[in-house]
Formats: sequence, C-alpha cells, structure tokens
Amino acid sequence: TPIDAFILAALEEAGLEPAPPADRRTLLRRVTFDLTGLPPTPDEVAAFLADDSSDAFDRVVERLLSSSDYGVRWGRHWLDVARYADSNGLDENIAHGNAWRYRDWVVKALNADKPFDAFVREQVAGDLLAGSGADPQALAGLRTATGFLSLGPKFLAEGDQTKLLMDVIDEQIDTLGRAFLGLSLGCARCHDHKFDPITQADYYALAGNIASTETMESLKRIARWR
Repeated sequence: TPIDAFILAALEEAGLEPAPPADRRTLLRRVTFDLTGLPPTPDEVAAFLADDSSDAFDRVVERLLSSSDYGVRWGRHWLDVARYADSNGLDENIAHGNAWRYRDWVVKALNADKPFDAFVREQVAGDLLAGSGADPQALAGLRTATGFLSLGPKFLAEGDQTKLLMDVIDEQIDTLGRAFLGLSLGCARCHDHKFDPITQADYYALAGNIASTETMESLKRIARWR
C-alpha cells in the first residue's frame, strides 16, 4: 500500500531492510496459533505444503475459523473483559458453581458468528428478550448470557444489606462501562466526572434500572447468588 513507501524510507534511513516473506510452514504455524492457540498437526502441515492451489491459504483460514477451537481461543479475550472466574475471589471466595455455563455460552456465540449487537443485548438483558412462548432451550441460553452481570467479585460478608446491594450494582455499572464504552463509570457514584460527560444523575439513573436485576438470592451474611 502507499504507506509502505514511508515505512520503507524510515527503515532504509536506519540501515534496515524489511523482513522477507514467511515460508509456507511458518505462515501456517502463525495463522494456526493466532486463530486457535494451538500448533498445526503434522498432517495439516503436510497437506498445506502439498497444496499448490492459489486459494490454499484462504481455505486454511476458513477451516480454522470453522474450528470449535476458534471460539475457545478468542472467547478468552472476552471472558477477561467480563471478569470471568470460577469463584468470587473477595472476602468470601465461594465457588461460582454455574460460571462454566456462561463461559460455554461465550464460546458458542463466537463459533456461531453471533452478531455483536445481539451479543451485547443478550448479556445485559437476555432474560427480557425471550417473550412469551419462547423455546425453552433458547430461553435458557438468553438467561445464561446474563451471567455477564452476576459474575465478578462481590463483598459477600458485608453486614449492611443496603450497602451490599449498592456495591453489587456499582460493580455491574462499572463493568458495563469498561466493557462496552471503554470508560470507567464507577467514580460517578460519588461525584460528576471531571473530564467525561458522566454525571451522578446518569449513574443513579442507571443504578435504578439495574436495581431490578435480582443478582443475589439473599443479602444476609454470607450473601448468596441466585
């Protein structure tokens, strides 16, 4: 592309040369690791090296994107955003016994090429999207998606139940901001943002909405998840 001329000029000024094109074996290893996190098998290497067709690499990419390992590899990145863990991790490190269901939902969503707008809506409000007469399996999937809200660290040993509820809501609001806006919303719990258009009024409007989400079965010490 035209920008390569500028890159080449800077390289030549520093006495450097562009790296040579990767050989086919290296190219296959790179793309396989990148899309699945695993090395190619000996049979896959042999098949690719023996394939002289012009679309050989394109078909390798399509095969890897169709692999179930693709969703596992790339689902990990979203699970980091969603602060996925199999236990609470704070004052009471109690296991999230059903966390794996949300993990598997994320992997399946990626492997099914779920549109990103649906991916977002189902995690934030999946239980509200089904409507009457929904297929039980589809409804279970929508409810599982809302594990996005219930996961994450919660102070389960907090004696003040009102504070515990607001702390849960605060953690959910801040995660929503970080995941979908790239922006921390949590500090608006105490004051308007100084440099971002986030006010306390915005924060508590969102908190009032999220308060209808029944994340906890009980707020009594030790608090329990639904």
